[in-house]
Amino acid sequence: MGLVLAFDTATHRATVAVVDGERVVGERTTRSHRVLADAHEILAAAGAGPSDIEAVVVGTGPGSFTGIRLGLAAAQGFALGVPVTVAGVSTLDALAKGAPGALPVIDGGRREVFSIVDGQPRSLAAGDLPVPGEATCVGDGAVRYRAVLEENGAHVPPDDAEVHVPYARHHVALAFAAGDFGPAERIEPLYVRPPDAKAPA
Repeated sequence: MGLVLAFDTATHRATVAVVDGERVVGERTTRSHRVLADAHEILAAAGAGPSDIEAVVVGTGPGSFTGIRLGLAAAQGFALGVPVTVAGVSTLDALAKGAPGALPVIDGGRREVFSIVDGQPRSLAAGDLPVPGEATCVGDGAVRYRAVLEENGAHVPPDDAEVHVPYARHHVALAFAAGDFGPAERIEPLYVRPPDAKAPA
């Protein structure tokens, strides 16, 4: 496959990358609403354009409800203009890919975190997160709740460590390992818990 566009907007540091095989053509941390604009700039710097993209990989969360929706909408919008297949990858899995052996922890708001418990994504209070002996925790949730996690025996790398960012290049590796590409509209968000806003009865 040729150029692959990947982005994740589930956390407060969105990431976008263009990948060619195992080579990262360009990658940035950005804001959720900027991912497609940054993708165009990365492509232009490489002498390419949107029509050169052959597949899209998007982060499905968990994280910010608004951020996740923006990311999925961007993937669907791109696929409307350029005929590409799309794959979804968990933001937790992407964090874990960037820090092998570490426990991914995303800030979930409501004084909660999103993480992996017994192999499944869960939402729970940081103090209730089971931390295997001296595990390393990574992600913006690990940074925010450093004190609580370290009290429970976790190791949290420095706040500015790259392992806390779900870099889009990791999404591409996971997507190709899974081989689950298809129409953009079939990608489902991974919210883990119900949204804060409720539809009127």
